[in-house]
Amino acid sequence: MTASDDTAPLTIATETSPSDGTIRAVESGLAAHATGLGLKTDWSPRWIIGRDKDGVVQAGVRFVLAFEWLFVNWLWVADAYRQHGVGSKLMSDAEAAARAQGCRAAYLDTFTFQAPKFYERQGYREFGRLNDFPPGHSRIWFSKALR
Repeated sequence: MTASDDTAPLTIATETSPSDGTIRAVESGLAAHATGLGLKTDWSPRWIIGRDKDGVVQAGVRFVLAFEWLFVNWLWVADAYRQHGVGSKLMSDAEAAARAQGCRAAYLDTFTFQAPKFYERQGYREFGRLNDFPPGHSRIWFSKALR
């Protein structure tokens, strides 16, 4: 990529902990580009958290709503709370939040050593797989219609 004659060259550097302002600049640039194309997007993370009676975090889901889709970044439930419907409740609440914002579908990825069967029970269907990532396992992408 080359800059035009009237554009100063960039200094390109790896930043392991960019400032909030730096992150906002990149997010704003992406959002402005999408908006210019007439696309609805919001890449800001949203959270639904499960805490025990002492306020200790025992579960949570992190997700974004972009292009009328829900993307689930992370879902975690502490061992003691698994098999009690907590993960299903977190997913259901994230999907409800997405529907309320006009999302029409959801997608996520997981690994074969994590919870592919859980997502299938939630109505998600596999649409992609990368084998041997990490070695000896696979990364799987799932999607689900929300309407």
